[in-house]
Amino acid sequence: MLRSLAFKFALLVPAILAADVNFNFDITNAVVSPDGFDRVGCIVNNQFPGTLVTATKNDVLHIANNNFLNNPNMRNSNTIHWHGLFQFRTSSEDGPAFVNQCPIAPGHTYTYDIPLNGQAGTFWYHSHLESQYIDGLKGALVIYDPEDPHLSLYDVDDENTVITLSDWYHLPTEGIEETYLHGGHGNHEPIPDSGLVNGKGRFNGGPAVPWARVNVEAGKRYRFRLINISGYGHFTFGIQGHQLTIIEVDGINHEPLTVDQLDIFTAQRYSFVVNANQPVANYWIDAPMGLQHAGDNPNLDLDNVHAVLHYAGAPDADPVGAPPGPSGVLLQEFNLHPLDPPDISGTPTHVFDLDFSRDNAGDDLAWKINDIQYLAPVIPTLNNIIFNGATQAADFGTPEHTFVIKQGDLIEVILHGSANGHTHPFHLHGHAFSVVQSQQGPRNEVNPPQRDVVGVGVGGGTVVFRFRADNPGPWFLHCHIDWHLVAGLAVVFAEDPDAMRANQIIKPEWAELCDIYNALPESQK
Repeated sequence: MLRSLAFKFALLVPAILAADVNFNFDITNAVVSPDGFDRVGCIVNNQFPGTLVTATKNDVLHIANNNFLNNPNMRNSNTIHWHGLFQFRTSSEDGPAFVNQCPIAPGHTYTYDIPLNGQAGTFWYHSHLESQYIDGLKGALVIYDPEDPHLSLYDVDDENTVITLSDWYHLPTEGIEETYLHGGHGNHEPIPDSGLVNGKGRFNGGPAVPWARVNVEAGKRYRFRLINISGYGHFTFGIQGHQLTIIEVDGINHEPLTVDQLDIFTAQRYSFVVNANQPVANYWIDAPMGLQHAGDNPNLDLDNVHAVLHYAGAPDADPVGAPPGPSGVLLQEFNLHPLDPPDISGTPTHVFDLDFSRDNAGDDLAWKINDIQYLAPVIPTLNNIIFNGATQAADFGTPEHTFVIKQGDLIEVILHGSANGHTHPFHLHGHAFSVVQSQQGPRNEVNPPQRDVVGVGVGGGTVVFRFRADNPGPWFLHCHIDWHLVAGLAVVFAEDPDAMRANQIIKPEWAELCDIYNALPESQK
């Protein structure tokens, strides 16, 4: 089963335009202060957001996770999910704890080896162990395509055109997660203290931290890659005096669509082109945050989330006047159309009708899908399939809420939103899906938007998406409001267990992770 790694990677990587790209992640409990408040975080290479990972579409990523975590008030183990990467034959490298791997123990190193297999676009990475990524273990991941079909539309696309949006908390998540899940008091989601653009922001009563600055030159066209790396909040994004021509959605090229503003939910990404064709000056970048019961935290000002678009030659200062806030034409998801839509027409092989709800009887809180709260197993799903021969739905415990599907199946998922005021961003690992029914607009089975995170409805709205089962692996489907995931708002698709056993790349060091983790005292997990 533990076959030659070098040989198997060689089979996956095209012989031309491929390279081994190496990154080193030192994961530590460094002190950071993105909004002027010092706190201990869970940090990559002493910076927040973490190190930008870049590669080209046929490369192989090798990212060493060196775990130096040791804070007694936080999780000391970790995993990293490479959000949006399909992980063809490498589901072991996908990252979700107890679905695709056991956590990496403190004092240990695990290297994620990820052939990109031609995939390109805008992605990100984050811890996938409880709510750990909210403490700072997250960053952007960009895979470039020298043959990008939109290449003629922009002049600049580099590390300076990546824009991250994030909520930020002053307290470690381990404690506030416990209060949320078991503390009663209505079980409101924990409210962040501030919103950040490129790792900079302000909170009520805090210092006037300088706004992040995005530099442009007049006459050039810029491909900006916008990523919501929050744990809870969504944002409405716009740039004063400039339009946004969307060309990519969650790693999938789409037909150009010009808008003035867009909503971006947790874990979603958009690439858009901005033409720097305005008078040389400074312009506000506005990203007001949206979430429920913000008044629970007086530190948070939902509207005070900004950055500055700075033209070369303009004064080294904030823009003149108050931020106007996003306005004009707002993106409607159903108007997005992929350049190369997959064929998802016809009668689905399986229809999964999923209704989710919130249960907070007594002091404990659970989010459930079809009345089942997802609870992580002791043996990760992939380990159970590879080593224990798990094949049928009955081979998985009820709280694992695992659906078995076969390679080639056309899958339709119907998600009925809850009436709790949230738009829930649902993410499917291992695939991009076609949103045949968005929250608004007509049903479309010909060229619907294609993405890997979709917002599901305020007031109980319904969203429908389809995907072809063409990538064997255990793939999480979950709400990306991280508080809802830890409360159980998830299911797993076990996609063709027989094919997993036949074709997955299983490294000896991956197989050892569980023994190392399980030997830890509880205080170090």
